Amino acid sequence: MGPLTGKTALVTGGSRGIGAAIAARLAGDGARVALTYRSSPDRATGVVERIKADGGTAIAVPAAMEDPQQVRDAVAATVEAYGGLDVVVNNAGAFPTGVIDELTLADFEHAVAIHVRAVFAAVHAALPTMGAGGRIISIGSSLVERVPGPGISLYAMSKSALVGFTKGLARDLGPRGITAVVVHPGSTDTEMNPADAPEAEAERAMTALGRYATTDDIAALVAYLAGPGGAYITGTTITVDGGATA
Repeated sequence: MGPLTGKTALVTGGSRGIGAAIAARLAGDGARVALTYRSSPDRATGVVERIKADGGTAIAVPAAMEDPQQVRDAVAATVEAYGGLDVVVNNAGAFPTGVIDELTLADFEHAVAIHVRAVFAAVHAALPTMGAGGRIISIGSSLVERVPGPGISLYAMSKSALVGFTKGLARDLGPRGITAVVVHPGSTDTEMNPADAPEAEAERAMTALGRYATTDDIAALVAYLAGPGGAYITGTTITVDGGATA
């Protein structure tokens, strides 16, 4: 039996990258996992099949994070499938880029819808079935702490909102025994930011460890926070960036 046996977890944006690694790790630790996807049903099915092949339990739920009703429906589908919900991992994200005078109001609204409104909607929908020991873990970005170049202002702003929301959640939900934490990954080897891309050397050079994170590096911390070790960690941020913001 793993540390999350008997628990249910929802991972948004779980069809690839960091989200897929988190879903697999939580399932490996014993959780029943639901993962959402927006436009990659084959990828999501692949993650679910790998989890099941390793002896875990998982389902894939379609949900566009821009649509609050679809976010709520994903929570409801998780509860219906498993009878409850203990861990919400707000991982789904986008990466809007461009210096401020190139950005549009539509860009702003899209970033906020995914990184802020969707998190609010997921938490709000999950709370009626989440009891003591519940965990809310949001995936932020080390770019909240240090923006090393132009073109990232909108992304950094929208991820920064998670910090204030999480601190407030910790106060709101602490009396119920529910924790809230933000995990800030740094440069992580994914399809969106591959470690072998031409520009990767500059990102690698900013770290103290001289390498990108793997998706498993991020998933390991999320699993710790979701398990018994995270019981007294709330209202804070934890940065996993190899020392890039040291």
